[in-house]
Amino acid sequence: MVFEGSSAAISHTGKIRSNNQDSGYAGANLFAVADGMGGHAGGDVASSIAIQRLEPLDQGYATTDDAQASLQAAVTTAAGDLIRAARERPELAGLGTTVSAIIMVDEYAVIGHIGDSRIYLYRDDALTQITADHTFVQRLVDSGRITPEEARYHPRRSVLMRVLSDMDSDPELDMFVMPTLPGDRWLLCSDGLSGVVDETHMLKAMRLGMAPGRTADNLLKQALDGGAPDNVTIVLVDVGGHHPLSSGTPTIVGSASNPSGILVPSARPARSSWLHPVRQAANEPSHFEPAAEYLEELIEEDRRRARRRRAGWIAGLLVVLAMLGVAAFAAYSWTQTRYFIGADDDSVVIFQGVQQNIGPITLSTPLDDTGILLADLPEYQRTRVESTITARSLADAMAIVDRLRSGAEANVIEQTPLPTPMPTTTPTAGTP
Repeated sequence: MVFEGSSAAISHTGKIRSNNQDSGYAGANLFAVADGMGGHAGGDVASSIAIQRLEPLDQGYATTDDAQASLQAAVTTAAGDLIRAARERPELAGLGTTVSAIIMVDEYAVIGHIGDSRIYLYRDDALTQITADHTFVQRLVDSGRITPEEARYHPRRSVLMRVLSDMDSDPELDMFVMPTLPGDRWLLCSDGLSGVVDETHMLKAMRLGMAPGRTADNLLKQALDGGAPDNVTIVLVDVGGHHPLSSGTPTIVGSASNPSGILVPSARPARSSWLHPVRQAANEPSHFEPAAEYLEELIEEDRRRARRRRAGWIAGLLVVLAMLGVAAFAAYSWTQTRYFIGADDDSVVIFQGVQQNIGPITLSTPLDDTGILLADLPEYQRTRVESTITARSLADAMAIVDRLRSGAEANVIEQTPLPTPMPTTTPTAGTP
């Protein structure tokens, strides 16, 4: 176990497994657990790849949106790596891993999750499971068909409905943001802990108030005492309120800490007992592909998820279109409160709307033909009318028209020639 500061990370092979397919990471701002699956070597590779892709995210972020985008991108990239690994090494086909990660951004925790590893929050003397298992039995619990206690011992409790694997290049990751508070303690773990130690005993360990390293040791001991049928990985971090980026060497445990692929020595076989049902189940594989009798159910689940995605996209598109329609109507309505004076053929006209057009859409209509001929206007006024004159209101437009009318009348008078006076005859002398 490696402990540093306010966080701790620990990973153990357990009492049944011959190698550790889990990986864990505790850094400055990033904390993650990955539980690999897919055979003796595949799980090692999968969880290691996931942690390696997540490791560069251990940095400061300006906003939670930036952290979420980086987390989604890293998981998607890891999925591509798994696909390539299975293509290049056929013996790894079917490899996959869970991912549960937290990125601390100031006083917020950005959470990403897929699979059945878990994230818990210990706050105000209460332990709360923050993530939801993506398993077949969790769906049975959600639908009310079985109880959470029955789910712990269900024969298909390890059938994963959603996981990071070589079968999906676009994994569906649960993403959300939660505020942190002073005194918060976050627990990330693989199902090697949560499948053996119930929340009541986890809470008792938290209430002891020990440092993260000692608490992790306590939880691991409980898992080992319970039979530890699977690898056990625990990451604990105490944060709350503002969480600045800190320096230090990150703690990497499990498969990701052995990049050369060195296997952990075989663990001692555990003695099963009818007094402990978990130990009886310890010989079962930790995760497996869905059994044949559940194939149709899994296919239907994929169909429902695809329908939900399509429905979400369609609903989003309709909302966007509706918003664009409302915005367009509001914009058009606003244009109809504007007025300007322009020319229509050979006369001056008051227009309602604005001078600009959008493609074939005209944003103005003639409102009043004033009867003022363009030819009657002085040159400078005719030029202004042809270029259009913007008015602040209809009353302002009428006032402008009155001025143009006066100008036209004056111009007509000015251009009208005066009548020639009749010649007068002056009488001459001697004229009768």
